[in-house]
Amino acid sequence: MTFTITENSLVKDIVNELPKTSDVFKKNRIDFCCGGNIPLSLAVAQNGLIMDNLLDELKVVFEKYENTEKDVEVWTDSDSNTIIDHVISNYHRVSEEELMNLSPYVTKVSRVHGDNHPELLKVNELFYEFKKELIEHMEKEEAIVFPLIKQLADGTVENREEAINMIVELEKEHDHAGEILRQIREVTSDFELPLDACGTYRLVYARLEALEGLTFMHVHLENNILFPRYIA
Repeated sequence: MTFTITENSLVKDIVNELPKTSDVFKKNRIDFCCGGNIPLSLAVAQNGLIMDNLLDELKVVFEKYENTEKDVEVWTDSDSNTIIDHVISNYHRVSEEELMNLSPYVTKVSRVHGDNHPELLKVNELFYEFKKELIEHMEKEEAIVFPLIKQLADGTVENREEAINMIVELEKEHDHAGEILRQIREVTSDFELPLDACGTYRLVYARLEALEGLTFMHVHLENNILFPRYIA
C-alpha cells in the first residue's frame, strides 16, 4: 500500500489504521487516545514539532509494520464482542498484573530515595491513585458496561439511554486516568533519571512509562473504535 498519511490526517485515524504508530505519538507526547480527534498539523503545532520529521518517523513505522499490523484482528473492522474480549485479555488482565507487581517497587523507591528526590513521594501518591481508579474502572467495564455494549450490538438492551450514559461516564473516567498519567510524566520530567538512580529506580521509571503506553492503547481501542459505534 501507498503511504497516505498527511498533515490533514486525524491522529486517531492514523493509529486506527496502523496501531504501531502509537509509539511515535507517545514518543512525541501527542495524545492519540483522549485527544486524538485532531489533524496531525494541529498536533504538530501544539507540541512544537516539525511536520516533515514526524511524517518521516511515521513512514518508517508504516514501511516496517504495515503488513504485519493487518494481521491484527482487533481494529476497526472487528465486531464489538471481539474488541471487548481483546481488551479484557490483553489490557485488563495485563494491567492488573502489572499494577500488582509494580506496587512494591514504587513504594520501595519512594521510601528509600524520597528524602533526596521528593518528586518520588508524589509519584507514589499518583501511582496508587491511578491503580485504585483503573482497577475499579476495569471491574465496572467487565461487570456492567461491556455486557450493555454487547446488548446494544445485538439489539437486546432494555434501556438504550442508560447504556449510552454509562459509556459516556467511562470516557470521563478515561480522561481522569489520562490526567493522572500526565501528572506522573510531568513530576518525573518525562521519566528522566537522576545520576544517582539505582537499578530499582530505573526499573520503576521504565515500567511506569510502559504502563502509560499500555493504558493509552487500552483507552484508544475503547474511545476511538468501540464507543463511537454507540454514541454520537
